[in-house]
Amino acid sequence: MTVRPLRSTPETREQLTGLLVATVEGGGSVGFMHPLTSEAAATFWDGALAAAERDERIILGGWDGPQLLGTVTLILNMPPNQPHRAEIAKMMTHPGWRGVGVATALLRAAEALAVQRGRTLLVLDTASDGGAAGLYERAGYTFAGEVPDYALKPHGGLTGTRLYWKRI
Repeated sequence: MTVRPLRSTPETREQLTGLLVATVEGGGSVGFMHPLTSEAAATFWDGALAAAERDERIILGGWDGPQLLGTVTLILNMPPNQPHRAEIAKMMTHPGWRGVGVATALLRAAEALAVQRGRTLLVLDTASDGGAAGLYERAGYTFAGEVPDYALKPHGGLTGTRLYWKRI
């Protein structure tokens, strides 16, 4: 697998759209409800990729040849009093590639880019039900607390969110 920053190309947009739709369909809590249309997913990625072009974030993709296996976003655009931190967001792994290290490789690459950008603190959140808490804890993130009933799960019902941080 190779990990690289993503740019807005028709092929990348198409694969990101499919990944987001599949993630939500599978119950992944990434800010959207099921059923998620391809049009809505593409609109999200258009905005996110435009933000990457403005250097407000870095969207990383993990590739096996021409296939996108997963993605993670490093949000860099922070308020003026927080130039030392970044946020990890939209961690998604293609359902057929879960459990083989894709997310870990993407997370490590995002951390390395954060260091290159002079960031010393990363923060993230993950759903309490079915989220990636184990991944983040194995990667050295510290659990800061849980907010109950934070968001709706993609197929309905409330879930909390677990907050994490890591000095890098």
